[in-house]
Amino acid sequence: MDNKIAGYNIIIHTIISSINMKFSLVVLSSLVVASSNGVTAFAPSSSTTSTSTTALSSSASKAELEAIAKKANPTLGYYDPLSLADKDFWGKGNDATIAFLRQSEIKHGRIAMFAFVGYIVQSNFVFPWAQTLAGAPHPSADLSPEAQWDAIPLGAKWQIFAVISALELWDECGGGGVLPHYTKGRKPGQYPPFTLFRDNVHFVLDLYDPFGFNKNMSEETKERRLVSELNNGRLAMLGIFGFLCADTIPGSVPLLNDIAIPYSGQVMQPFEGQFSYFGSL
Repeated sequence: MDNKIAGYNIIIHTIISSINMKFSLVVLSSLVVASSNGVTAFAPSSSTTSTSTTALSSSASKAELEAIAKKANPTLGYYDPLSLADKDFWGKGNDATIAFLRQSEIKHGRIAMFAFVGYIVQSNFVFPWAQTLAGAPHPSADLSPEAQWDAIPLGAKWQIFAVISALELWDECGGGGVLPHYTKGRKPGQYPPFTLFRDNVHFVLDLYDPFGFNKNMSEETKERRLVSELNNGRLAMLGIFGFLCADTIPGSVPLLNDIAIPYSGQVMQPFEGQFSYFGSL
């Protein structure tokens, strides 16, 4: 059952990440920049520090959700209209369900933050060097980010998907057993280090705090930054879908009417016109 759940999670997160990737061709480069700078507001807690505060506790109880919700938005507070926090996904128990939901929100919030920034960058700037070995340039910034993604060669898209899948697999297996699964006690949002890969394959920097700048960060600071990350991620998810709606549904976002670039493609089909499991879609 655990292997099946892990497989489902990889598929789900890869699909959602690919949808956001259609808006952001610089997500991977943003990850490199973020990790080298030791991101602050977007940072998960370190794997080497103990936890004592509510937001960073290993357990994932509903009481913690309510406490974090109050800190993130004192006005709105805890809001769960679908009662997802009371469910039992895959028969793994309520705590595992809440842990899955927290991990998913943090992960997709991070992707949305990269996508939102990437959308803005790609609307104004593209890499000046060749995109392919044949010398083809990157799609022009005159195109919308969605259209730029459509113009990427199929092989390049598969390379991006391969990296995403590898990162998802590493997360699901806890970095080769270095950390427990996020439904079994891992801190929400904590990405496993590449220690096993680094020691046995080749050198690679960890995604979070690769140079150890934040190893002495206080628990209070970690908690405050995690709450900031939650809020930033939620806002970014609204923001990137605002861009999406403005480009695909003219007039749907009045504030973006002057900068939206109409797009007639299918944003939910990252391989539109190139590949589909369902035939000629």
